[in-house]
Amino acid sequence: MNGADLHLIAAALSGVALSVVLIVRGRLHPFRGALRQVSNGAGALAKATLRLCPPGAAPWASLGVAMVIGLPLFFETGLVLLLPIVASAAAALPAGTSHAARLQVLLAAVTGLSVVHALVPPHPGPLLAVEVLGADLGRTMLYGLAVAVPTGIVAGPLLARITARGLAPGEPALAAAASDVVPPAVWRTIVVVLLPVLLIAGGQVEALMPPAVAPGFAWLSVASNPILALLIASLAALPLLFGRGALRAPVQGAIWTEAMAPAGAILLSIGAGGALKQVLVTMGLADLLVRASDGSMISPLVLAWGIAVCIRLATGSATVATITTAGMMPAVVAATGVSPEWTVLAIGAGSVFFSHVNDPGFWLVKGYLGTTTAGTFRTWSMLETAISVLGLLLVLVGSRLF
Repeated sequence: MNGADLHLIAAALSGVALSVVLIVRGRLHPFRGALRQVSNGAGALAKATLRLCPPGAAPWASLGVAMVIGLPLFFETGLVLLLPIVASAAAALPAGTSHAARLQVLLAAVTGLSVVHALVPPHPGPLLAVEVLGADLGRTMLYGLAVAVPTGIVAGPLLARITARGLAPGEPALAAAASDVVPPAVWRTIVVVLLPVLLIAGGQVEALMPPAVAPGFAWLSVASNPILALLIASLAALPLLFGRGALRAPVQGAIWTEAMAPAGAILLSIGAGGALKQVLVTMGLADLLVRASDGSMISPLVLAWGIAVCIRLATGSATVATITTAGMMPAVVAATGVSPEWTVLAIGAGSVFFSHVNDPGFWLVKGYLGTTTAGTFRTWSMLETAISVLGLLLVLVGSRLF
């Protein structure tokens, strides 16, 4: 064995030993994906924001809160966590507020959750697409936010004025889970939500600095690794959200319970998407796409979006659509020279096209909105389609400018 082999073995053993020490002696739970749910911090942030805004601005506040809270959360987790709170705020709007106006507040919230789920890492789909296509994570996040904000505005509060008109939804079939946890201060939740995003984006600072001072910012590049950034944010979340009770057994057990369901669903989606991708690559579809994009009038970005749309419609899963499409696009990216960052975003936009009955999210949203199946098609499905189409248009414009 050479020195590199010995270094690898030492790193592996050190990592395992550290994990054991942190779990056994430090009493840290190995799954940290549910800190905001257990602490009720996200709920406190949503309530505070919606309480401060006037009734006419409620849809806009709902969109903003959902986009912030949705940055580090799986879509389904954010939906279960946020929508009951938003529904309560909508129900508390002044007497005489129409059903359509209350529904607009809810639609703005699901728009915010969906648009960051599709377009902004560190969500699992975009993050894996970044890795597969060799895209720069910091630039992808910045471009994704630039696309997500105007897309959310149009597909959320503005479109809801049309799609919610005349609808009178019934009582939501799903309600918020009871919680007796005292939520942390709002500023603590904001720090926890934004910390991984800021760390990942901070990796670009070293490249922007003059050569003489750039070495002093090298630590930012190290901390911008998505795994390390999420680890730092999770460790910081324990004292920020739970204070001295962070290591109590009930808290650690609740984190385990809340984290397993969404994590399991994501792992299944990743496995399914990887398997489907390999079948399509093995049968030669990736080579076919290279030939189709070579010298043709079809933009590689439109091609990536269209493939993701087809897989989304067939499987009902945005994550499967993203992972599968990303696995077929590296050869196209290499052959055409198209930006991998914008390709990631085109795939993400296509992955949410027209949610319908084979999408579990369709029924989850229906349950929380209290709409009929037809009403869910009219609101949620149209909202998702608007995100997809608007997202593609902005990606095409952005790819020409940057």
